[in-house]
Amino acid sequence: MKVLKFGGTSVGSPARMKKLLDIINPQERQIVVLSAMSGTTNNLVEIGQAYLAGDKAKAANLIQILKEKYEGIIKELYSKDEFYEQAKGVIDHHFGLLSSLANDLFTTIEDKIILAQGELLSTTLYHIYLKEIGVPSVLLPALDFMKTDEDSEPVVDYITSHLTPRLDKHPEVNLFITQGFICRNSFGEIDNLRRGGSDYTASLIGAGIRSEEVQIWTDIDGMHNNDPRIVSNTKPIAQLSFDEAAELAYFGAKILHPQSVFPAQKYKIPVRLLNTMDPQAAGTLITNTSEKDKIKSIAAKDDITAIKIHSSRMLLAHGFLRRVFEVFERYRTSIDMITTSEVAVSLTIDDTTYLGEITKELAAFGTVEVDVNHTIICVVGDFAAEKNGYAARVLDAIKHVPVRMISYGGSDHNLSLLVKTEEKTEVLRSLHSRLF
Repeated sequence: MKVLKFGGTSVGSPARMKKLLDIINPQERQIVVLSAMSGTTNNLVEIGQAYLAGDKAKAANLIQILKEKYEGIIKELYSKDEFYEQAKGVIDHHFGLLSSLANDLFTTIEDKIILAQGELLSTTLYHIYLKEIGVPSVLLPALDFMKTDEDSEPVVDYITSHLTPRLDKHPEVNLFITQGFICRNSFGEIDNLRRGGSDYTASLIGAGIRSEEVQIWTDIDGMHNNDPRIVSNTKPIAQLSFDEAAELAYFGAKILHPQSVFPAQKYKIPVRLLNTMDPQAAGTLITNTSEKDKIKSIAAKDDITAIKIHSSRMLLAHGFLRRVFEVFERYRTSIDMITTSEVAVSLTIDDTTYLGEITKELAAFGTVEVDVNHTIICVVGDFAAEKNGYAARVLDAIKHVPVRMISYGGSDHNLSLLVKTEEKTEVLRSLHSRLF
């Protein structure tokens, strides 16, 4: 059984919803995970913000605008009055719920309820469309089987035990439709998965039912070997390992959230990235294996801040780095890169929310220097094969560009460089020319 996930642009209009059957094969048993229609989640965020600000009039106006948009969508999506009326009832229900929140003491719980409406709408409307055209399907509420624990981590065993019986209940049906992104937390309240949203849902379902493959359909034909917005003549990558894909996602490849495919990786379930707008394109296959002796791709992560702590006390000082890292831990700030010498440590962060507090505490260890407006350039490939000299080729390609930091050796498939953001375009193009 396969799991197919379609993003917001893939279900962004009635025409695109109808074309999904060019991809979904009703003759094969599949679970179809849908995101909210493109733009809807942003609209729902605005409604939630209006409620949180106490501006009920603004919230009511935003709700009405979005409702009218959906009323226009169903006029185009359905051709038979019976199914149009069903869809109209669905819209009235969900937007009535949104309006009713004006009567409540608004909290973050209500905010999560608001955000869930986009996926609930898209899946129900698509299910009704399949009924209209005579394609049997079952609507599976994700809130019945997608659950997180006290640490907000999804529980795969819970998904298995609660989803499998629902699938077994309908042996005669091939298509199962469910929502991405939404779940219930350990208290049973409506919540969301955050990291990777619907991609994460598809990966978790794939893990839960031990599916043969997870397909993530977007509007891009897989991961490319460089940023096509900056570099010309980029190409999709045919095959990546899970570790390589995670590195690229973390360091700038927006097609995936870096943690979204971890469940599939754990259970060795292949993940395929495909393009809804070009279903015939091969896309990118992600598995546990990697092609050897190759450089795969280059990615860039902007808005990086470098912090250097210089201290003569570092020399042979036991526990120095631990104390430095504890500062970042206290402020829940992740570190991307790190390099050390006998008298200094340099590291980078992408979240500067607590930069002032962090630098104040670090000053107790020595002199602190902060450099902003930097970019991490990540080159992913088989760096374990040192005989290929890939690291030397990377550095030779950018010998004309000042480099602030280099991280190499922490992974067999990643070499990262820190440069000023103004140099990013030159670095990406120079590396592409030299490596590909």
